[in-house]
Amino acid sequence: MANPHEPHFFKPLLPGFHSGITIPLAFFSKHIEGKTNQKTWKLRSDASDQTWEVIQEGRTRTGGWKYFTTAHDLQIGDLVIFKHKRDMVFHVIPFGPSCCEIQYTHPHIIKEEADAGDADDIEIRGTGAMSSFSFDYCFLAEVTASNLKADKLYLPKRATSSTALNKQCQEMILVNKEGNSWTASLRFSESGGMYYITRGWRKFCRDNKCDIGDLFVFNLVGDGKSTPLLCVCPESKEFYELLSKHLSRKHGDIASGSRVN
Repeated sequence: MANPHEPHFFKPLLPGFHSGITIPLAFFSKHIEGKTNQKTWKLRSDASDQTWEVIQEGRTRTGGWKYFTTAHDLQIGDLVIFKHKRDMVFHVIPFGPSCCEIQYTHPHIIKEEADAGDADDIEIRGTGAMSSFSFDYCFLAEVTASNLKADKLYLPKRATSSTALNKQCQEMILVNKEGNSWTASLRFSESGGMYYITRGWRKFCRDNKCDIGDLFVFNLVGDGKSTPLLCVCPESKEFYELLSKHLSRKHGDIASGSRVN
């Protein structure tokens, strides 16, 4: 698996790994320190076409790392191999506690693929987060004076058809591009037929130093059973498509402080 021309190292994931992960001193000294001034790593994996940017602080990767671990459903006891491809681009290969490489799949086809594969070679891990990171449902939200005052953000009506949401769930986690998270209350308006978040939206905006008129592209993440995530999307094709539509017509599938019919 390891190419001798591609320096690599591995890290077991211990309690607290979501907050950051430390680069081994030997690898850092030989391949990173003094070799580049870049402080941003680009992480890629076979699970997605997306690239995650992670901030390096000394020998520790912090900002953005939690976003990556959430997307890949990484857990305590997993082992992750980092292969340095070029210019601070790393290919990441996660292994489960069974010491088998983790294969990601949509939940509804886990059993089918497991039956067809060799259980000694792979470990199947289905996660709503990974399926949603293929932009299962992505939408634009605007910070307005009214939704800040009310501490309430309505999700577009189309969000009601997302498998990430159910009316029994009372919380939602907001995640920014750095991987930091905020908990908000999730409610469903029977009269309007829409989900909305409250008691947490204002704090999210304040902590992220948002101004009125700022725009977010959010991705809805979840499996309909666990607490759903509302993740700020990194710049991508979908990001610019939604932004372009908004700027061209100033209306449409955009979350706001009032119901959108």
